[in-house]
Amino acid sequence: MSTTTLPDPPPPAPVQPPSSPEMAHLLTVVVCVVTVAGLYLAREVLIPITLAILLSFVLAPVAGLLRRLRLPRVPAVLLSVVLGLGVILLIGSIIGVQIASLARDAPRYQSAIQQKVETAQGVIFGRISEFSRRLNNEATPQAPAEAPAAAHPAPSAPPALPGAEGDRRPVPVEIKQAESSQLELVRRFVSPVLGPLETTFIVFIVAVFVLLQREDLRDRLIRLFGSDDLHRTTEALDEAGRRLSKYFLAQLTVNGSFGVLITIGLFLIGVPSPIVWGILAALFRFVPYIGSILAAALPVVLAAGAEPGWSMVIWTAALFLITEPIIGQVVEPMVYGHSTGLSPVSVIVAAIFWTWLWGPIGLILATPLTLCLVVLGRHVKRLEFLDVMLGDRPALTPVENFYQRILAGDADEALAQAETLLQDRSLSSYYDEVALKGLRMAAKDAERGVLRPERLELIRIAVAGLVNDLADTPDRDPPEKAPSTETTVSEKALPREPAPDILLPPRGERPGTWSSETPVLCLAGRGPLDEAASAMLAQLLIKHGIGARAVPHEASSREQVRNLDTTGVAMVCISYLDISGSPAHLRYLLRRLRQRMPGVPLLVGLWPEGEAVLTDAAQAKAVGADHYTSSLYGAVTQCLKVAAAGAQDPATAKAVMEKRPLPG
Repeated sequence: MSTTTLPDPPPPAPVQPPSSPEMAHLLTVVVCVVTVAGLYLAREVLIPITLAILLSFVLAPVAGLLRRLRLPRVPAVLLSVVLGLGVILLIGSIIGVQIASLARDAPRYQSAIQQKVETAQGVIFGRISEFSRRLNNEATPQAPAEAPAAAHPAPSAPPALPGAEGDRRPVPVEIKQAESSQLELVRRFVSPVLGPLETTFIVFIVAVFVLLQREDLRDRLIRLFGSDDLHRTTEALDEAGRRLSKYFLAQLTVNGSFGVLITIGLFLIGVPSPIVWGILAALFRFVPYIGSILAAALPVVLAAGAEPGWSMVIWTAALFLITEPIIGQVVEPMVYGHSTGLSPVSVIVAAIFWTWLWGPIGLILATPLTLCLVVLGRHVKRLEFLDVMLGDRPALTPVENFYQRILAGDADEALAQAETLLQDRSLSSYYDEVALKGLRMAAKDAERGVLRPERLELIRIAVAGLVNDLADTPDRDPPEKAPSTETTVSEKALPREPAPDILLPPRGERPGTWSSETPVLCLAGRGPLDEAASAMLAQLLIKHGIGARAVPHEASSREQVRNLDTTGVAMVCISYLDISGSPAHLRYLLRRLRQRMPGVPLLVGLWPEGEAVLTDAAQAKAVGADHYTSSLYGAVTQCLKVAAAGAQDPATAKAVMEKRPLPG
């Protein structure tokens, strides 16, 4: 008696090992290191040039306005630069005069501040001592008794005579410095000022030439970075110029308004020299995060020295505590358009990095320089990592985010993402554009053999939990509203298809088997995650008034198809996430279903449409299906139309279809 040996199961698809780093990646790392070293070593030259370029972005609108007033190019540029220089000199003069007036009263302020510090220390230490005594249950210690005076004081030694042998007293020596010449005095007071004046002169000279040669410099940059792709390079430069100009002008407006409010508030409170503190508050606010703290520290300290009490200090601190949140949380989002294009973490990291490279000037220039890098990363493929690391756009798309969360088996995070997306889209749109595409990624990974069975089971459980959590969410279009500030760029880019809008008569008034409790049978394909897609379709049909039940693929096998419960079934919907290769098994499946349920329309859905054999209704017809869709929206709409027409056979269903073709 011969025995039949079963063939061994096919081995899982091998996973390719990670490739070694390519030479291009190593070259990119070397270029980055050399660039950082060059920025550090050449900072004395690069800082004035960078300041001049950024100043040109601020003065460009002024020069453009003068050009529109019919001034020639050169006078318009020179006049705008002179106006900028005049504003800087005016601010410097005001600060100098105000500080000189404060210097006369500095001793009085110092003594008042010192007295308040001592008073505060006494109060604090007294409270600490009292608290410590209460904890240890100790009494207040008594003052130590005075030591008794000595009965007979020791006789003092007679003073030694000057010049005697025992005289060891030091002889005072006075060193007189020679009187400085006038040239030395001039050098001592002028040399600290020469450095800033020299830098300012270089900045304005370079800014003049940048404004005069702006178009020529743009053309040279296009030639240098991307003459073979003029569209991409021009778009990058235009976006960088537009973002920087908008950012600088917005910052000048917001910080200037902040300085004016602080000046008015300090004047009403009575703090000395309110103008200088308002100017410094506006300037300090260019420093991210810590600028407002630095701007508030000096007026608060001065208020402590200008008044014996504490009321002026409290009012000054309250002024900054109220004004800063209003400017930062209300005014700035309105002016900046809710985002500068940088993530909050990247602003902090950039501030640390540029401060390490260029010192305090780097701290002020950190945000605009980082913004330039982000724009460059969005348009240069090799520098895309800059946009990923520093930009505010999410690193993962909503589809990738969904797949990552169900891959970890975290249904709660997937539900949180779904609730965010459902604020401006229908449930069927969320299933089509996010959930099913994420399941398609999982199906491809399973086909490659990178998902173990236990991981697939974890995904199935997570998706089933998500579908159950969305059972009470209606499938309807949300009301129109302004875009949310928390909606990410990739979420805004998702398509939003409308919810199906076909109304059906009450279930008792529907003809034939459409009046049953579950007229639609949602049959899963033979893929590992097709049951999830079938459950989503059944849920959407129930939300639109058509009863449906989902059954696994094993129920339609050759051995089990005879036991399939077909009571009250008016239509069958078969769901596939992936059907690449020969669809012979689908053809035989449809044949078995027709034999089991003759006259019942059969719908095949490939969720979503991709590189598969079934690409249109003609090929679906070739394998024996009556209808074909590539979205859950299309499947639900098709079922609603067939139910509304009371269709019981494929011919009637096709006639209903032709009256209103479905999109996609």
